[in-house]
Amino acid sequence: MTADPIVLTAAEARVLGALMEKEATTPEYYPLSLNALMNACNQKSNREPVMTLDEADVRQAIHGLEELRMAGASRSAEGRVAKYEHTLGEAFNFSRAESALVCVLLLRGPQTPGELRGRTERMHRFIEIADVLAGLEKLMQREPSLAVMLPRQPGSRESRYAHLLCGAVEAASFASPVSGAGPAASDERVESLENEVAELRREVESLRQKIDSLFGS
Repeated sequence: MTADPIVLTAAEARVLGALMEKEATTPEYYPLSLNALMNACNQKSNREPVMTLDEADVRQAIHGLEELRMAGASRSAEGRVAKYEHTLGEAFNFSRAESALVCVLLLRGPQTPGELRGRTERMHRFIEIADVLAGLEKLMQREPSLAVMLPRQPGSRESRYAHLLCGAVEAASFASPVSGAGPAASDERVESLENEVAELRREVESLRQKIDSLFGS
């Protein structure tokens, strides 16, 4: 691989992450057909953001990854249906730890070491947070660097890490919804929940009164 920085599109990053994930978690269905790959890209769970790529989007992303020698048509798949696989093992020679971290960062955006430890469990088990940090450090030390630690957000205990396969990361563009909401938004949520509980209590009391009148209790 060239030492020039890699800049994937959002669709290419999603396709690459989906291929890496399915190879590790459902190897019996890997490599993936175009339809299976599209479904993996558009999952509503374990994806941030949720995307709605169509076949043309996925084909274009695969073509872009082929030019970078990071993914393409499977050379071992049998049958008439074309199937696709990633080739990061040849491109980067990742360890299992590095591969798991890159995969989850591609699929879910910037995350803390604690989040990464939990979300990579199906691909690689990190015994301690220190092991996650060691894996991230290896990615950051590559040439060019493949990961970066983002500035800690106000009120956050842990810094978040992001991949650099889509180019430089603007930390502000990945503001955490919770931390960005502020105290006012939290107060509004609490008030809303309290109102819902109060309404439920009123409904329960009304039902109890109706039951008592019916049975003469």
